[in-house]
Amino acid sequence: MTSSLYIINPAADFPTYFGAEILLATGRRPGVMMADLSSTTVAALAPRDFSIEISDEGVAPVDFDHDADWIAITGKVSQRRRMIAIADEFRRRGKKVIIGGPYASLSPDHLREHCDVLVSGEMEEIAEEFFADLRAGRPRDRYIGDKPSLATSPVPRWDLYPNHRAMLGAVQTSRGCPFECEFCDVIQYLGRKQRHKPIANVLAELDALWAHGFRATFLADDNFTAYRAHCKELLAAMAHWRRDGHPMDFVTQISIDATRDTELMDMLVEAGVHQVFIGIETPNLESLRETGKRQNLKIDIVGEVQKLIDRGISVMGGMIVGFDHDGPDVFSQQYEFAMSTPIPIFSLGALMASEATPLFDRITREGRLLQGTVETQAVPWGSNIRPVTMSMEELNEGLHNLCNALYAPSAFGERMLNFIDAFGRARGPSDATIPDASSFREIEQEAVQIAADVRKLGGAEGRMWNKVWGAALRKPETVKIVARIMFQYAQARHMFDRGNYWEPQLAFAPPRREVLATAAVA
Repeated sequence: MTSSLYIINPAADFPTYFGAEILLATGRRPGVMMADLSSTTVAALAPRDFSIEISDEGVAPVDFDHDADWIAITGKVSQRRRMIAIADEFRRRGKKVIIGGPYASLSPDHLREHCDVLVSGEMEEIAEEFFADLRAGRPRDRYIGDKPSLATSPVPRWDLYPNHRAMLGAVQTSRGCPFECEFCDVIQYLGRKQRHKPIANVLAELDALWAHGFRATFLADDNFTAYRAHCKELLAAMAHWRRDGHPMDFVTQISIDATRDTELMDMLVEAGVHQVFIGIETPNLESLRETGKRQNLKIDIVGEVQKLIDRGISVMGGMIVGFDHDGPDVFSQQYEFAMSTPIPIFSLGALMASEATPLFDRITREGRLLQGTVETQAVPWGSNIRPVTMSMEELNEGLHNLCNALYAPSAFGERMLNFIDAFGRARGPSDATIPDASSFREIEQEAVQIAADVRKLGGAEGRMWNKVWGAALRKPETVKIVARIMFQYAQARHMFDRGNYWEPQLAFAPPRREVLATAAVA
């Protein structure tokens, strides 16, 4: 007996810093920043006699008339409302619904009443039993996966995915993180012991992504450089793979402590890792101690970030306000800190107590957990924690002002010019040329046009764009990454607009260094 499965990755409940909703907002076909690993991996775990179709709602609408035997929905907390809405609509139509993924693993009780089958945890070790039960038409109402070896994780079914509308491919090279940040939910369902995918398997997945047209890929690790010896072995293999005719660019997440290893930074560059996200969180040392982010203590964060950019690795920074040790002056502190760095893009948010985290347990014990608020730090508005040192109104207003200040054209432009000036200077002169955009895929060409259209947002944006783009053209090795960052800026501005968060004025004193006023225009 064969079965059919319609696997759905729902749209996010709201635009996020690292989404691509700006595509649809500017009259283009919808698309996503990163191709979805969850749906394609589940499809790869299914027996080949199953009939499977994948729907990524960030790319195309869900087909509520689909005739599949089973509707399988995955998703994160930032997709929670849409997951539930889709599940309820299919069940209203008489369909059997399965829900799994990160949110189902962390908050199963919130989803139990919305599905017929709930899958928590990782799926590799339970897949055989799960799909056998589906084929027999007698699945249990709950399956709980453990923490399998990643050698058992198959190459995702990219042949079933709308790759043409995703900017980045995705490969997961490890699961888990050895750190103990109080607010982080990763270790709650993936564990503190980091498990690594065999390097040969990673390269096989890269081959598959290359064959499907991807030329940039997100390495979906929560801490790519946590285990230095393994990371260096993988980077060496990736560098060899790139030299063997696969000039792929990579984006990933690392910890700031990776900058203590000069060889590691150089190997990141050689392997094509040209952009990284770092959870900087705050310059407030007491807040770092409070949340257990010890790896960010006893270092000069600005100086360590500079090391990466000097080598040709751009940095995106995570920034959080609302720790118990944050006073009302934290917003100006964060602004001054950010403006001292060459980091153009910061994801800003208030501290959030995600379910199943130590922070959630502590805030609940203290009676400070607020109900009915947003549940994710993927957006800057709202928190589910009653602050200690300020009112909720002060927290929201301060964060609102900080977003406006850091993304004001003059402030953003200053950081961009500092970034361009520093990018790759430790490696000496480059023979790079300006890339030919005509060779890009359609969605990449659209992203470049959106980046160019930032100049049309207003007079200040136009002046900023002219100076930044002129500086990039004079340093061709920065053109591709500057275009990507400008797209991210456009997405952030769209997110602020959708959240009624954007007001075109600085909320803090303007930067002391008038870089934009003196920069030459190409």
